[in-house]
Amino acid sequence: MATDPNSATIATNRKARHDYAVLDTVEAGVVLVGTEVKSLRDGKVSLVDSFATVDDGEIWLRGLHIGEYAMGTWTNHAPRRVRKLLLHRREIDKLALKVHESGLSLVPLSMYFSSGKVKVELGLVRGKKTWDKRQSLAARDANREIERAFSRQAKGRRAHRA
Repeated sequence: MATDPNSATIATNRKARHDYAVLDTVEAGVVLVGTEVKSLRDGKVSLVDSFATVDDGEIWLRGLHIGEYAMGTWTNHAPRRVRKLLLHRREIDKLALKVHESGLSLVPLSMYFSSGKVKVELGLVRGKKTWDKRQSLAARDANREIERAFSRQAKGRRAHRA
């Protein structure tokens, strides 16, 4: 994600990190129209079920839901329209090659403002199997328990016995 002090996270796709193994990430700009930025500032966005495709040398974001702006008029945007992503040609070609050859997918991981512009963190992902998901949950729980034990020890308390 951006290290810019002017950046503010709009939404994150926590389900994507659970369902997929993220192999690589890339930052992309988003082409928006009309009242979409105002809706984003209100936080009316859902990254769940969204994905990116490569069509004719361009990357398109599909399934992204940006809610209609409450104060908008007849010029309001369509909530689930297809949105174009802005990347350099080299990046598009590299991602297209990996998606088509390796069977990987492009999934938005987070959306944020960077210097007043809306950016999407796209992840090049591979789907996890059920046992992978259970394994990552077990590892996360084990790490959480280790952190608890260290914090108890640092505070001078006795370790919890199960």
